[in-house]
Amino acid sequence: MTDAPPDVPETPGRRVGRWLLALFYAAAGVAHVLFTDAMARIVPAWVPWDAREVVLITGAVELVYAAALLTRKWRLTAGWALALYALCVWPANVKHAMIELAWLGGSGTGLSTWYHVPRLLAQPLLIAWALWAVGAVRVERGVAVRKELSGRN
Repeated sequence: MTDAPPDVPETPGRRVGRWLLALFYAAAGVAHVLFTDAMARIVPAWVPWDAREVVLITGAVELVYAAALLTRKWRLTAGWALALYALCVWPANVKHAMIELAWLGGSGTGLSTWYHVPRLLAQPLLIAWALWAVGAVRVERGVAVRKELSGRN
């Protein structure tokens, strides 16, 4: 894959959004390395690999794709990959909430509802942000349109 589709303009907003997304994922990648043990405890049990290795590998993935967002050649690939990644790590975020929130059967000693609920609700926005920032989707009159689905050539 190459750059964003030619009919999707590179706007200042999209550029800033892509840089902010890259910073977000770079920070998350560094956090995976610095807080490996804490993050390993939220890896769902059904993941068939060692939890620490999963955390370190996903941290490396975040760092690589954060850098790729800033390149013309790889930004579209990075956006799609990070959107898929955000979807795939959602179960870990759910498990994290279940571990810590008493009303979900957790200990009640961790982060509050005010952290977990917005985090869970924001995951679809993170997916949309990744796709929008690289031009995989465009917004017209408040409606997201993928080129392939819109019937335009």
